[in-house]
Amino acid sequence: MLEKEVWGNTIENWGISILIVLGAIVVTRLISLFNKKVIKPYTQKTKNKLDDVTYEAIESPLLFGIMLIGIWIALHRLAYPDNFVKAVDSAYRILIVLNVTWFLARLVNSLLEVYWTDNADGTNRAQRFSSKMMPVVRRTLLVIVWIVGIVMALSNVGVNISALLGTLGIGGIAFALAAQDTIKNVFGAFTILTDRPFNIGDTIKIDSYEGTIVDVGIRSTKMRNYDKRLITFPNYKIADASIVNITAEPMRRVVMNIGLTYDTKPDAMSNAMEILRDIPTKIQYVSPKNIVANFTDFTDSALVITFIYFIEKKGDIGKVKSNVNMEILRSFNDAGLNFAFPSQTLYIEGAKA
Repeated sequence: MLEKEVWGNTIENWGISILIVLGAIVVTRLISLFNKKVIKPYTQKTKNKLDDVTYEAIESPLLFGIMLIGIWIALHRLAYPDNFVKAVDSAYRILIVLNVTWFLARLVNSLLEVYWTDNADGTNRAQRFSSKMMPVVRRTLLVIVWIVGIVMALSNVGVNISALLGTLGIGGIAFALAAQDTIKNVFGAFTILTDRPFNIGDTIKIDSYEGTIVDVGIRSTKMRNYDKRLITFPNYKIADASIVNITAEPMRRVVMNIGLTYDTKPDAMSNAMEILRDIPTKIQYVSPKNIVANFTDFTDSALVITFIYFIEKKGDIGKVKSNVNMEILRSFNDAGLNFAFPSQTLYIEGAKA
């Protein structure tokens, strides 16, 4: 009975081939169990993360490779037409290269997860920014790995890669023209990642827009302005724009032009400038450095003092400015200094009798 032929092979040969496939399945199960019970606990105990990365990357491709070997041995024991054998061999050349590519893709993904994501987790704005950009880098690297793997697999079975690339080149040009904005946005995301003109959470000014950055994606960057409205910018425009990072400033510069009336005496003017120079000793978070208080101009209705001061980074800008203005108002009133306002004096010549 075992010598009876079915589809050109004896039942005995079919049975042995099936047993080989079943044996390959059993071996993969045993290796998987050994990995979970022995290899994985060992790698988790070590301080080095590289062995964990290697284990996670190689386990599934290794088991798949063992199954490929078992099926290949089982098939090659049987008699088939030459065309079928050539097709199986070609398929295996492709599958072996793709299996190696799968391993490399998993390895790249695991390395990014361990050495990038772990370092990007935290409260620091730069770390949060890195965690937002990691998917962009990961997808790009995985696409590159798979493209190289597929090209090598096709080359391995005799496909003319140069002719294929030439054919794809025409379609690639059309695709590039249609997707040029998307491509520009992706490269814009990489520019933001590498140059880091700002981090998520920073307050910045882009052209005439000012607000806080809430998200940086592959295609766009999102800002929430002071009206709590969400503004979306294409990444390529961000890369080409002039950006002012307000959060990165060490101190905020404030310039005031204070006008006093024309009846102000020189001694009173000097007293006014001394009051202004003494502001840092009275108001918290006003820097004592680079204080400027100069009598700068005669205008139509006022004697102008230019007052320049700096608010320290840890101070609330609006509150500090309010406190400074209140102190100026109080001190000038106590000193009898009068603020000027636009006015005109008319001299009317009396009528002669």
